[in-house]
Amino acid sequence: MSHREPHTRTEPNPGTVMGMRGCRAAGECRSERPGHRLHAMQERLAGATASKWVDAIVVEVTEDGFATVAEFASDRVRRVWHHDAFAGAIVPGAPVAVHDVYGVLAHGDRRFSVAPA
Repeated sequence: MSHREPHTRTEPNPGTVMGMRGCRAAGECRSERPGHRLHAMQERLAGATASKWVDAIVVEVTEDGFATVAEFASDRVRRVWHHDAFAGAIVPGAPVAVHDVYGVLAHGDRRFSVAPA
């Protein structure tokens, strides 16, 4: 039987909940985890399942990448996160669509991988 050492105490790392472990700057990030770079297969699958898109309007966008969107067809409000804060492409009042299955937010011809927040 081996002796188990307790885990050492670590410093808080903001953003780890959203999958930012190891990421320092959005422009340098190569991760394809939810909320980071959009994977080609993720984009393809979202495009092939048109019935899973939900139309919404942007209520709020924060500098740290969180966006609150309100769905048109229901009273549901959801919050999503993107590592690069949507590259400044979405603003409150903008129409968007969120894919319910593959975690993609669409605004015009732009697509972003998003993580539920």
